[in-house]
Amino acid sequence: MGTDNQTQVREFILLGLSSDWTTQVSLFVLFLIMYLLTVLGNVLIFLLIRLDSRLHTPMYFFLSNLSLVDLFYATTIVPQMLVHFLAEHKGIPVVSCAAQLFFSLGLGGIEFVLLAVMAYDRYVAVCNPLRYSVIMNARLCSRLAITSWVSGSANSLMQTVITFQLPMCSNKFIDHISCELLSVVRLACVDISSNKVAIMVSSIILLMTPFFMVLLSYIQIISTILKIRSAEGRKKAFQTCASHLIVVILSYGTTIFTYIQPGSSPSVLQEKLISVFYAILMPVLNPMIYSLRNKEVKGAWQKLLGNLSRFRSKMSS
Repeated sequence: MGTDNQTQVREFILLGLSSDWTTQVSLFVLFLIMYLLTVLGNVLIFLLIRLDSRLHTPMYFFLSNLSLVDLFYATTIVPQMLVHFLAEHKGIPVVSCAAQLFFSLGLGGIEFVLLAVMAYDRYVAVCNPLRYSVIMNARLCSRLAITSWVSGSANSLMQTVITFQLPMCSNKFIDHISCELLSVVRLACVDISSNKVAIMVSSIILLMTPFFMVLLSYIQIISTILKIRSAEGRKKAFQTCASHLIVVILSYGTTIFTYIQPGSSPSVLQEKLISVFYAILMPVLNPMIYSLRNKEVKGAWQKLLGNLSRFRSKMSS
């Protein structure tokens, strides 16, 4: 079956979320607004951290990396979705599909590892505050950030190469919003059991391993906080972790609930919804969570707005 059918596949057709025109237009408007908010929020967070010297700490260094990951991840998927909402032909060339799979899978892996790194940073800050600056030095922070980017990219490259070496059938319809790994693998004309094993192993390495690192970090953090005698001290210690903990619960919780269900696999609808969550909602929510619940970030915003106000006053006078 395969040679003729394989060479005929030059592009895939993404079925997306809906075939109803009115629904597609509504989703286009909604997702466009959210994507613009994503770009604005994450760019501002990144620039704010770079411009305000008070935010030149390990925690905000990792947060600036997280902002870049969210921005790149959304940009990998959302613009193509917006075009397809209004386009009659919803095709994507095979090369573009492979590139989208590589970047989305890689950035997703980077984010999970990065969240584990940020959990370790919070563990050191709460459990070993006197040696925090010594342990979380610039060299270690750089190495941890590089490890996050390299590990996610290496796994993504391996999975992308393996996937697009599979002989593809003449069926070129992908029932998804993007070139998601499992959706592309399902189009193969051969047994994909080994691919599913590879996907499971990579999920354990890049999802469950960071998750258990986060879990261990927060067990130690909570244990330390409970030992603090004053209520004010416990509150202050918890506030240093609150924003990160919310992001962790949203990120890991949604994925584990969707993909790790005993005796069952996620439905196509669940896979689509989880992709929308990570491509649309999380990149919008992360800047808001870190801005609204973090005193240092709010203080930096106030300082920046005050400087802009004074600059406008000088210009007008």
